[in-house]
Amino acid sequence: MKRLSVSAVKSASRPGRFSDGDGLYLVVQPGGSKSWVCRVQKAGNRRDFGIGSAAKVSLGEARERAREIRSQVEMGLDPLFERRKAQGIPTFREATAKVLAAHRKSWKNEKHEAQWQQSLRDYAFPHIGNVRVNEITGPMIRNLLSEIWLSKPETARRVRQRVGAVLNWAYSSGYRDSEAPMQAITKGLPRQPKQDGHFAAMPFTKVPAFIPALRERESFSRLALEFAILTASRSGEVRGATWDETTLRTACGPSRRAV
Repeated sequence: MKRLSVSAVKSASRPGRFSDGDGLYLVVQPGGSKSWVCRVQKAGNRRDFGIGSAAKVSLGEARERAREIRSQVEMGLDPLFERRKAQGIPTFREATAKVLAAHRKSWKNEKHEAQWQQSLRDYAFPHIGNVRVNEITGPMIRNLLSEIWLSKPETARRVRQRVGAVLNWAYSSGYRDSEAPMQAITKGLPRQPKQDGHFAAMPFTKVPAFIPALRERESFSRLALEFAILTASRSGEVRGATWDETTLRTACGPSRRAV
């Protein structure tokens, strides 16, 4: 197969993928931008690794990088993970900041982000905050959870979920070579006691002040709770209610009390 030349790379303008051999391709986009891609196949699995823009990476550099990628794959290494290591692997604290930034647009309010930060700052950072994400092990996670697993079960479950989310982001970003072993960690912790009995009822004198505070929250559960308070309905009836069971009150005409 004929290999590319420096002049051919510079003059390439037709959109498409042009082979240089050994899995290295010059990719020309419809807009005219050019980039390098190395395609590697092993054990029936094929992966493409971006090498960079052809405007910044020369043909010789692309060939050298492609050879390095193929060698890493042959040795059983993940080229993406190796590249991340060369760039510098973040600590758990740094990775948390990246995860929060990535999810910030999808969260409806700032309270959720504040809860994330507070729980990890209080219970995870003292143990693994300054540890690089590729060095965090199952026992490390288990140790930080064990301190609050029985005394603060709900908080512990949230911390577990958030630690797992950060480490899974690190894995998908190439900073870890495995996902977070959260299921195995949970099995290694004692069974949390079930909460028996009912929650204490709020004194009716405090309900008028509670309703405005409830309305500041943004969730369907907030609406369901307000509906239950205003209609004196049972919680099970509220959770299982359907629209055909409800008649909305209008300005005139008969109406039925909502069930």
